[in-house]
Amino acid sequence: MLVIGIAGGSGSGKTTVVKAITSQLNENVVIIPQDSYYKDSSHLPIEERQKVNFDHPDSIDFDLLNEHLHLLKCGHSIDQPVYSYLTCSRSKTETVRVNPADVIIIEGILIFTCARLRDQMDIKIFVDADDDDRLMRVMARDILERGKTVEKVIERYTKTVKPMYLQFIEPSKRYADIIIPQGGHNRVAIDIISATIEKALQTKSK
Repeated sequence: MLVIGIAGGSGSGKTTVVKAITSQLNENVVIIPQDSYYKDSSHLPIEERQKVNFDHPDSIDFDLLNEHLHLLKCGHSIDQPVYSYLTCSRSKTETVRVNPADVIIIEGILIFTCARLRDQMDIKIFVDADDDDRLMRVMARDILERGKTVEKVIERYTKTVKPMYLQFIEPSKRYADIIIPQGGHNRVAIDIISATIEKALQTKSK
């Protein structure tokens, strides 16, 4: 089993990189999104939930994420939480059953900020992208998928996303084994990473 962490700022192209890598691997792959492990805010009034800083490490339930990754590495299945951005809460009844696999990919903006989580990873990849490109992707995603207005997206980017990126996410780049510039459009980097993963898997299986 190989555990790969893929981090980077919001809108950097992490999901594109994950899809590109998994499409080139012959092994069984499971993906663990950091977003599933946001702390539940259902106990807060809806107005307060809207103020949650999703770009701060304190918003992530790292205890549960670390526990679930450890269980998968030990060969046990987990019940991954289901989190809704619309209600800012974790489902009380719904989970996703995830079984162990040859390759586990953990993807999220803050995953390198947790030392315990980093220690469980075999390969750490940081997806880098220009600030303007990231803003455009964040705007498109939040408007189409999360029902935000242009004004709300720009306000959140200015007050939260960019400051948190500079404070927590960009500095975590130093923990990466591999940095991919140009986000998910860097085919050369993705090909090299895929070959590296295959070689690492072969080495582990010996």
